[in-house]
Amino acid sequence: MTNLIVEITKYLMMFLFALYTYECFAAFRGKLDAEKKSGIFNRQIFLMYLIHLSAFLAIYAVTDDILMVLFYFFQVVLISIILTCYQMFYGRASRLVVNNMCMLILCGFIMLTRLSVDKAVRQYVITLAAVVLGLIIPVLVRKLRFLKKLTWLYAAVGILSLLAVAFFGSTSYGAKLSVTIAGFSLQPSEFIKIIFVFFVACMLHEKTDFGQVCAATAVAAAHVLILVVSKDLGGALIFFITYLVMLYVATRKLFYFAGGLLSGSIAAVIAYNIFSHVRVRVVAWQDPLSVIEDEGYQICQSLFAIGTGGWFGMGLYQGTPNKIPVVEEDFIFSAISEELGGIFALCLLMVCVSCFLMFLNVAMQMKDQFYKLIALGLGTVYGFQVFLTVGGVTKFIPSTGITLPLVSYGGSSLISTMIMFSIIQGLYILRQDEGELHDKTKQNTAKQDSPRQRRKRRDEDGIDIEDLS
Repeated sequence: MTNLIVEITKYLMMFLFALYTYECFAAFRGKLDAEKKSGIFNRQIFLMYLIHLSAFLAIYAVTDDILMVLFYFFQVVLISIILTCYQMFYGRASRLVVNNMCMLILCGFIMLTRLSVDKAVRQYVITLAAVVLGLIIPVLVRKLRFLKKLTWLYAAVGILSLLAVAFFGSTSYGAKLSVTIAGFSLQPSEFIKIIFVFFVACMLHEKTDFGQVCAATAVAAAHVLILVVSKDLGGALIFFITYLVMLYVATRKLFYFAGGLLSGSIAAVIAYNIFSHVRVRVVAWQDPLSVIEDEGYQICQSLFAIGTGGWFGMGLYQGTPNKIPVVEEDFIFSAISEELGGIFALCLLMVCVSCFLMFLNVAMQMKDQFYKLIALGLGTVYGFQVFLTVGGVTKFIPSTGITLPLVSYGGSSLISTMIMFSIIQGLYILRQDEGELHDKTKQNTAKQDSPRQRRKRRDEDGIDIEDLS
């Protein structure tokens, strides 16, 4: 009976998640009225709860532990609080972003509960704290207009924090990543990447002359070099790519982007020759089977898990994802692929893509260059982090030790990602405020214009980028 329940719920979750993913992209269709959009988002919430319920039916069937039922209800309450609070306090927030955030959190809860109940409970407590923080941030983004004046404060906080990790941080898997404060382990680079985006936006939103670019590049290089010294090369790569993208969009000069890529390529060769753990990861990426007993063990187990799961998966508790070292953090995508199936994993990846597209949509709609660069920078951080995680576990690129945002176990990663999503929500609301003000100004001006002037103004305004969600 247990095997039957696991098998049925496996296919049910896959089907429901495919429907949820379809609704993600259905929301991007043009000319949808408010009622149709609301219907899409309500269906997503319904599907989300069904997926979660199906997973915990299988978990309870296998474990026969009443505490799993209690934990399930706690998770339902948490997600309901998130959805209700956004509807009550931020009625103009992007419901697609809220739904996707909750869906990814639930996917993480499902897989972490299967892998390690203790870690799942800790992740739940951290999520509670992150939700409280996340509900405050949209107000701050909307109200605090002096954020663009703190340029060098952002730089100082970022560099000093990374230096503290480089000198006093704990070494994990060959890199200095975290510091311990009052018994809690904290990974500062997860939060500094947000501050770094604000710094770059401050530097480039008004001036992009050569002197300004040199100053911004010097500070950005300092961040990256400190991370390299700490051997946090995955973090250094995220900072580097984020800066390149923001610099190119701000200046529109391909020369800067090409020069940055060339410099990055040279730095990668130097890092390969200097750091032994980089060479280990490259060897494991090139031919993991030849070093399966040592360097290639983790990636081999990841590939075995993905291959064993196939398209439809083994079902919860039917695979062996615990054979993969650090599976709850860096390789949770492999565990999901093995037990929930390749289709489910691809749907998860597409949900991440829809989040990335919404980040870019907000960036395109913002009229203030400062906020536009922030949305672009945060979108790049998020999208590139997903790419590094999935690329690493599938052997598309060498593993970088980066977690899958909102899904993997890790307090610093979870909180920082929730902060990024909250900032995007604040910008989304701010953009609507700007749009309303712009419309009112146009209406007042139009009343004073002659018919000929109105036609001319309409032609000059053109077509606005459509609000996708």
